[in-house]
Amino acid sequence: MKQKVVLEVDMHDAKSRSKAMKIAVGLPGVISATIEADKNQLTVVGEGLDSVNLTTLLRKRMSSKIERLLCISIVSSELVSVTPVDEKKKEEEKKPEPIVAWPYQYYPTVAQPHFLYEPGYSRNDNCSIM
Repeated sequence: MKQKVVLEVDMHDAKSRSKAMKIAVGLPGVISATIEADKNQLTVVGEGLDSVNLTTLLRKRMSSKIERLLCISIVSSELVSVTPVDEKKKEEEKKPEPIVAWPYQYYPTVAQPHFLYEPGYSRNDNCSIM
């Protein structure tokens, strides 16, 4: 089943955004991932995606070594929502393609000549040498 996971991650520069994107895309089952920089949200769509594992990986890998040693968390990662993705809605929204009909064109037929082969001698003669 496809799911859409929305996470709120503290991303203050381009380096942290790219790091968060690499972490999200590296998980198995991820189909697409997008970042909304103004809201600091990471949206991940995937099939069989573990949202809790994704959240803990972001918390663990986005923090620095000093933060991990002192057991403080400056970078926070929170799970905002997990929703199933409906594929039926996308299929219903597709409009049927128009039928393309080629115009009928008249091509005149040309009579083909028939050839008749007649040998130079007649078949009724008994002697074929003369």
